[in-house]
Amino acid sequence: MSKKIIIAGGGTGGHIFPAIAIANALQKKDPSIQILFIGAKGKMEMKKVPEAGYEIKGLDIAGLNRSSLIKNISLPFKLVKSFFQVKKIFRSFQPDAVVGVGGYSTFPVLRYAQSKGIPTFIHESNSFAGRANILLGKKATKIFTATEGMEKFFPGNKIRITGNPVRRQIAAMKVSRKEGISFFSLDPDKLTVLVVGGSLGARSINEAVIAHYNELLKAGLQLIWQTGNTLAKEAAEIAVEHKEIWANPFIGEMQHAYAAADIIMARAGAMTVAEICVAKKPVIFVPYPFAAEDHQTANAMQLVNKGAAWLVKDREAKDTAIAKVIELAKDTATRRYMSEALSGLSVTDADERIADEILKQL
Repeated sequence: MSKKIIIAGGGTGGHIFPAIAIANALQKKDPSIQILFIGAKGKMEMKKVPEAGYEIKGLDIAGLNRSSLIKNISLPFKLVKSFFQVKKIFRSFQPDAVVGVGGYSTFPVLRYAQSKGIPTFIHESNSFAGRANILLGKKATKIFTATEGMEKFFPGNKIRITGNPVRRQIAAMKVSRKEGISFFSLDPDKLTVLVVGGSLGARSINEAVIAHYNELLKAGLQLIWQTGNTLAKEAAEIAVEHKEIWANPFIGEMQHAYAAADIIMARAGAMTVAEICVAKKPVIFVPYPFAAEDHQTANAMQLVNKGAAWLVKDREAKDTAIAKVIELAKDTATRRYMSEALSGLSVTDADERIADEILKQL
């Protein structure tokens, strides 16, 4: 009898890509497993999961809006409605286990599974756990974490340190620097800066580049720039005028971008951090300051404390971030040290470790 597993969560690439990596690892180990995703209607997962070849059901759910309390009025109704939707999905699919990766749909799905005695697994990608996961962790079967020291959030006997699942094409990293540079039509003799603000973009990082790209170019650097939708038009206009700049709202082939990069400036979402460790490229983090519990700063500090990264505060990014990039470009010894430190933090088989642990319990 084939096993059935539900994977719940999404919202950003940082939740969706690990979820798909876990699904792929489970199917590779046991091709008879049936997998169903549950996400939030209108969110990125409703597009990305079917593109990866999996079925997904959407819930009418939203998260707490921290900036506008008035927008939270309908939240209790949405939560109640989502529980009824979850009940219906469970009745027809009848899962043997449920995996939560974070995002709006995780809480109602895992809460319902726990009320029915179905084994539940949590993947906490950040080094500072979210409130929903802390609540769910009390009754979870196993909790997979990216980093050590998570006993302050979860029962220690349930924790397995697995690292964060990285997209297979990045974990395998078969692209050379030369191929990466050629992919973006850039100059192989110049140091290349990759600027990436996460799957949804980053205003402060984009503003920093727009204000100071001339200094970057004067320093002999070239740029691969994933803008997200924020200021994408302005970035595109700059890229048209300068052949040393490649700009686009989204990079589908991130393995080429990591291969081409000599220095990275990025947000510090859990998946970005995990991918940079695998790519072993010197990095300056500009953590998103409004992430829940400021978890991006906590993620970045895990690397900064080991000499594997530098950090620029979001509010200082526009004035100082590009100067820091230029400073790092001139400092070959620090870049070499960062690469070596990142190498020690690299995990390429987190998806398989998680899949093994789930299958052990079924």
